[in-house]
Amino acid sequence: MEATALTELGDQLLAKAYEEHSGRAAATVHGGHEHALRQTVIALTAGSELAEHESPGEATLHVLRGAVRLTAESGGGNGTAGDLLVIPPERHGLSADEDSVVLLTVVKPA
Repeated sequence: MEATALTELGDQLLAKAYEEHSGRAAATVHGGHEHALRQTVIALTAGSELAEHESPGEATLHVLRGAVRLTAESGGGNGTAGDLLVIPPERHGLSADEDSVVLLTVVKPA
């Protein structure tokens, strides 16, 4: 069995995000382009964002740390540590109200 310490990885990615001009860093912890299921830990510094983009399939966002805002045409929502947000199947964006770490889970359509 393979295990990943998400809290530790989140700490590392947040430190890396502070070094990046974009204010974010990410690492895929499961899956990849050759799999239907993909899970990625994303760290965002306060005020940084993922610009509006298309959803590649069904997706959820588990907030591991911080506070984020998910925006979409049909509505959005705020999430704080422990929240699970369902990402709508449309263009959407994500911004960090404070230093944040999230676990993005995507299942690509067959």
